[in-house]
Amino acid sequence: MAAGESGAAVIGKSVQIRGEVNGSEDLVVDGVVEGTITLNDSRLTIGQNAKVSANVSARDVVVVGTLQGDVRASGKVELRQGSTLTGDLTAARLSIEENANFKGKVDLVQNAAQKGLQQPEKR
Repeated sequence: MAAGESGAAVIGKSVQIRGEVNGSEDLVVDGVVEGTITLNDSRLTIGQNAKVSANVSARDVVVVGTLQGDVRASGKVELRQGSTLTGDLTAARLSIEENANFKGKVDLVQNAAQKGLQQPEKR
């Protein structure tokens, strides 16, 4: 995982954050985060050295390291080889590579971006 991948913001491997992380740009986490991460219109990458214990909401989520918490993605969730995800996930698409570890429930929805965000119109 190259630092600054595609101009994304980076939380380095020596950084520890406890609390809320919110943003509107792509983010690569390679350190420790505990709390919540909200990047509704952006991509979140959990790097190889990352240890994240947080509920996550993002457009796309790529897990290379360790993530413990629930994941909501309006787009795609990718679990790469050697990654660990413990928690429930809701997404439009899911990709799990060989030797990735996952424990939790999966809810694949046609339009995850709107699920729970908009109420159906009453007629």
